[in-house]
Amino acid sequence: MERPYVLIVSEVTIDGKLTLAKGVSSKEIMKLMDEEANRYLHQVRAECDGIMVGANTVRIDNPNLTVRYVDGENPIRVIPTSTGDIPLDANVLNTDVAPTVIAVSGRAPADRIRAFKEKGAEVVVAGKDRVDFVELLKKLKGMGIEKLMVEGGSSVNWELIKNDLVDEIRLIHLPVVVGGNDVPSLTSGEGFKTLDAVKRFSIKRVFQCGNQVITEYVLKEE
Repeated sequence: MERPYVLIVSEVTIDGKLTLAKGVSSKEIMKLMDEEANRYLHQVRAECDGIMVGANTVRIDNPNLTVRYVDGENPIRVIPTSTGDIPLDANVLNTDVAPTVIAVSGRAPADRIRAFKEKGAEVVVAGKDRVDFVELLKKLKGMGIEKLMVEGGSSVNWELIKNDLVDEIRLIHLPVVVGGNDVPSLTSGEGFKTLDAVKRFSIKRVFQCGNQVITEYVLKEE
């Protein structure tokens, strides 16, 4: 395989929402996750070489993307941001904690690239106007990332699924209903719209973890 093994891992509510409202940090709803669920999430992080979230997740959630609830090495943090539009004081740019790769497109300003490098991050250019995920994943594989965990958000999840770059999806189901027409769900984008086009997955495992149900899916073989 010319790319890492990719698994999307996310908490979702009963009605499939990722947050309490549009623009609200997912950290709020993740407060509902009990210790067992947090251990599960961080165990997956510890088993992966890299962990990816999108620029919007960095701007809203300001995550650390480190391993805390279990023993293990911090994965390489990968942030796709076509124009480099993330705060320079973001937690993921604290490279004393864990290494970080910022993936940009060819239209990212030189001064932003320079600023990321000054923070200790490695900058990868993949794509002309927008980050090309196919090209990016090839480059990540070349950097030694064999297993990549993706923690959203919905735009990144969609780009990866749309381009057949996802091998597995694991969902931590929180037993609450949020509602809301514009609240982010697992994926966004234009959608597949027909049964022939949808991506099909097989159930790998379903189990209770504390007060959550976890479902694990693998891409269905053609």
